[in-house]
Amino acid sequence: MNRLLKDGIIFFNAGRYFEAHEAWEDLWRESDESLRLFYQGLVQAAVGLHHLGQGNLNGARAQLAKSLEKLKQYPPEFSQIDNEKLVTELQKASEELTPRRILILHS
Repeated sequence: MNRLLKDGIIFFNAGRYFEAHEAWEDLWRESDESLRLFYQGLVQAAVGLHHLGQGNLNGARAQLAKSLEKLKQYPPEFSQIDNEKLVTELQKASEELTPRRILILHS
């Protein structure tokens, strides 16, 4: 597993969304076309959850919507991430707009 992907997952699972965003943004920049959209969705998920934790509801709503639009295009398990669970939890976060910790598992 790519180090940046793994670091982002560890940060994300710990609720450290800003750090997850940083790791995944670097990964997104260096990835090939087949993975760019997925990684961009991860970045936007982390940013959205960070905004949510900071009380920026408009920013959270916008980033979560962008993230969901991208991540829904991928299968339930993708790039060693439980994408189905991630999408379900992001939808709940977007609807309820309450801070939360979401766990995405990796092998």
